[in-house]
Amino acid sequence: MMSRTPQFPDRTSISARRTGMYDAWGAACRPCFVSAAALWSHATLAAEPQVTEGFINASPAEVWRIFTTAEGYKQTGVAHAEVDFKVGGAIRTHYDPKGRLGDANTIVNEILAYEPERMLAIRIKQAPADFKYPDAIAGTWTVIYLTPAGDNMTQVRIVGLGYTDEPQSQAMRKFFAEGNRWTLDRIAKPYWPKCAKCVAEEAANADASTN
Repeated sequence: MMSRTPQFPDRTSISARRTGMYDAWGAACRPCFVSAAALWSHATLAAEPQVTEGFINASPAEVWRIFTTAEGYKQTGVAHAEVDFKVGGAIRTHYDPKGRLGDANTIVNEILAYEPERMLAIRIKQAPADFKYPDAIAGTWTVIYLTPAGDNMTQVRIVGLGYTDEPQSQAMRKFFAEGNRWTLDRIAKPYWPKCAKCVAEEAANADASTN
């Protein structure tokens, strides 16, 4: 019961009482902080991004076209592509020439954000039915950076994020590391500079075919 004439303790008593309360609270929660720190450290280590980089002998505008149009996407190796280019829009692709967009093996990427000719962020909204790591997809996304690297040359940096140290996630990380390398090399190949001898031979062959 409260006294009708409450006695307020002096500041020293309040300070001591508060200090005691904080010490007790800190002692009780210290394991929580330690556990949280350990989990944060563990999560940070587990979230190591997967990075694939390369150069394409084309302007950022041309490389941007590849990643943002249906016809451009076919240069990445897909057989079918459909792009609704806007934030929240979908990039639908299919690797099987006999397949069709909308079937079970259609890949659907959602556009999260972009800066024209500089950055495109996407996430897999629907993996194909035959994808080996469906449970590892959640929480991952990809950011594609384009950086001018001289006349008609672009540095492309593909960064996959959201991976964990779970075996399925790590297996998927390896899968995309290999896939991204293959894709980037495929995109770059048509833009490789040709040697002088190759150009001369092509010109000679072209002349011979017209005569």
